[in-house]
Amino acid sequence: MKLVNSLIKSVISLFIISPMVSLAAPEPGSHLKVFIPSLPYLYISHSINGALLRPANNDRGWDYDMAVSHRKVDDTTYEFNLRQGVKFQDGTPFNADAVLMNMKFFKEDPFLFTKIDTVFDRAEKVDDYTVRFHLTEKYGQFLNDAIWIQFYTQAYLDKFGWNGKPTCPNLAEPGPYGLGPYILKEGYIEGDRQTPKAVLVANPNYWNSEFPKIETVTVYTELDSNQALEMAIDNDAALDIMPIPFSEKKRVEQSRFSKLVSAPSTNNIAIHINMRTGNKRLLDKDVRVALNKAIDQRRLLEKNYAGEGQISPTLAAPLYPGVDKVVKNLRAYSEVQNPKSIRDELKKTLDGLELNVYTQDRFMYIWKGIDRDLRKVGVKLNFTITSSEKDVFGQLLTTNAKKNTEDWDLLVWGNDDWYYNHPWSAFFVYRTHNAWSTIFPDSTLDGYIEKMFRESAGTPEFDDVSDKIMRHAYNNGYMLFVPTPNKVLAVNRYVNYSPFRMANMPLWEIEVTPSHWSVK
Repeated sequence: MKLVNSLIKSVISLFIISPMVSLAAPEPGSHLKVFIPSLPYLYISHSINGALLRPANNDRGWDYDMAVSHRKVDDTTYEFNLRQGVKFQDGTPFNADAVLMNMKFFKEDPFLFTKIDTVFDRAEKVDDYTVRFHLTEKYGQFLNDAIWIQFYTQAYLDKFGWNGKPTCPNLAEPGPYGLGPYILKEGYIEGDRQTPKAVLVANPNYWNSEFPKIETVTVYTELDSNQALEMAIDNDAALDIMPIPFSEKKRVEQSRFSKLVSAPSTNNIAIHINMRTGNKRLLDKDVRVALNKAIDQRRLLEKNYAGEGQISPTLAAPLYPGVDKVVKNLRAYSEVQNPKSIRDELKKTLDGLELNVYTQDRFMYIWKGIDRDLRKVGVKLNFTITSSEKDVFGQLLTTNAKKNTEDWDLLVWGNDDWYYNHPWSAFFVYRTHNAWSTIFPDSTLDGYIEKMFRESAGTPEFDDVSDKIMRHAYNNGYMLFVPTPNKVLAVNRYVNYSPFRMANMPLWEIEVTPSHWSVK
């Protein structure tokens, strides 16, 4: 009994003296292989990097990460209390000085997809673990932006600086540069450049001793969709997680190696209409609206989505705050008038129109339905197909400045919810001077967006301006609107994974069972 008591005391002492001791070290040899064809740099970013806040599957869309609490001092001042005892992946300390150093580099080269590049003024050190952020004006989206203001080591910043791109931050090269549960060991994944494969390994300095639960993660960003599906459903060890075309649900359900996982999401499918360098007929509002009226969203949802989604009147997912109220009154065009009943009228506007489509192969299941509907009203679609999202972004992000090299009229990408339960994920393509927008200049729409920046989600003012933005985009046919997709995945039978409804894959939380190929 004395020996038992002594052992108990020793264990208790170990936990008291060394609170950061690993309570749940990664399973030795455990390995996960995932395919992320859309926005991979967003899905895995918080597995590698740390910010004040990180995405969470809750109503507000975030949880604390490098901060443990915050308060809004006034409309232009936010104060954060930092997590103590945290080290970067290279062992250097994280504290208020590290935040100020990062914000200095951020100020010089901020990201450009919101208004933070103009409203961030300065960061102030209150004490070693308290920081204040000062803004130049009221800005209701600051907390969502804070999710993407990620912190890097001095070594990384001296070498690469901050981001300064139209996309969110990530690492320009592998190395122990971040604060997250995984270290990028091989490859790189940024918004505008990526390797077909990246390898992540568990971070021994991670502040939360419960995570990560898997030792190594291989992320594929560029696989042929059909090849990837075969890897997932016909092989035990080739691919553990991948989004699937909705038409392949049965094949996944019948697989010996994978299971079907499906859940509602705040993801969006963005189909751009090129009003900058595209077919001149697309400058005509009547043509754009007619294209939308010709698409039978209900049939598209039932036949091409296999029922996995929700009919949507605009780009923004109906589950977003603010949007959920608008969609009670604003209905998709095909829900107002059956396209079949107005086909002759649509032909008068569209007959003879020929459009060039630029798409990833993974979206061909949608185009089959769209092509079916548009052919009936005299529209011919010509397809250029790629397996790489970076090719799509290469054209999209140069079109606003009229520097695209592909002759495209319609372009699609998986605009998954990267702003975390906030419709800016969808609305940002409506900001007509933004590199992500292919809409011609529209001062009314840009004015609505400026007003939205000031308001906080969940307020009546925010709901009102969301309504204005959606109705303006709807009435002008500024995008090709299709149903909002569910998340539908093939997952290895021996992997425990519950997907977030937004664009984040919490790799640190995923577990493998003892029967998984990597550990059995």
